[in-house]
Amino acid sequence: MDIVYFGSGAFGLPTLRAIAATHNLCAIVTQPDKPAGRGGGLTPTPVGEYAAAELPLVPLYKPQKVNEASVVEPIRQHGGDGQTAWVVIAFGQKLGQKLLADRFAVNLHASLLPRWRGAAPINAAILGGDAFTGNSIITLAEQMDAGLILGQSHREILPHITAGELHDQLASDGPPLMLDVLARHATGRLAPTVQDEACVTLAGKFSKADGWVGFSSNADECRRRVHGLTPWPGVTVRFRGQPMKLLRVAVAQGAPLSNAGAHAGPEAHLGEGTPRNILEGSLVDAAAGLVRCGEQTALQLVTVQPAGGKAMPWADFARGRQPKRFEIVESGPQIGE
Repeated sequence: MDIVYFGSGAFGLPTLRAIAATHNLCAIVTQPDKPAGRGGGLTPTPVGEYAAAELPLVPLYKPQKVNEASVVEPIRQHGGDGQTAWVVIAFGQKLGQKLLADRFAVNLHASLLPRWRGAAPINAAILGGDAFTGNSIITLAEQMDAGLILGQSHREILPHITAGELHDQLASDGPPLMLDVLARHATGRLAPTVQDEACVTLAGKFSKADGWVGFSSNADECRRRVHGLTPWPGVTVRFRGQPMKLLRVAVAQGAPLSNAGAHAGPEAHLGEGTPRNILEGSLVDAAAGLVRCGEQTALQLVTVQPAGGKAMPWADFARGRQPKRFEIVESGPQIGE
């Protein structure tokens, strides 16, 4: 088929590679280069960089406004018959009706729609405690992510997975799903289904101000927040007054904490003489990195990144700083701002 690809982010790169290898890629449309880094030099999008390096013969468009007449007509010159498809993945601009008129256009979205429409579906799935997520390929609609569902893939969300890792897994699931949908379109075998509006949930954007965790929540909620916001915006706490990012954590297994002393996990025992009112955020087992959370649960710090340092296992961090039992790991919205 003749394919026009609209995309900017790295999420769509595996699918773009697969399309280039199996179809006639007529054109690529991406966002303009933007200033980045300390020098503020213009930097292309991941799609723009890939296209320039690997697909130099494919026409590349970088419009400020994709729906302007001066942009619409050149793009619409590519293809146009029944064997043409427009593929949209993390493009960053809404395609207007004049651009889309009489074109078969599909979008790859990283959730099992109608769950998690919006800008950050991968983060939202982890934060929401979903057991499974996946990709959906939909037609383009006037309302965001509300098109007809043409195909879906499924993937389990494991407890240790971060949003960044799940992003890469879902990106790798995109090519076979997209190629299947395109093949069924070419042979007239698509069976679109309407999304159930009663099941819609929304996934908004995140900012740096969201990069915090509250240990008054139970340990599993804390785990989901840390993993759901890693790598962006990242979750920051303070230890001894210095910022520290939490990169990977786990719920401490075993009997729940009690104020009178009990097991916080397989290696943690509060023992005799434990203060009866242990504060959330206390290192109930400093060596193991167990932090007291709400509902008498404990979170294990697995990988951390001190300010100005590299990511490291908690054991290495503790070896150098010798944290003491019941020291406080500070948390809360004021830390993430």
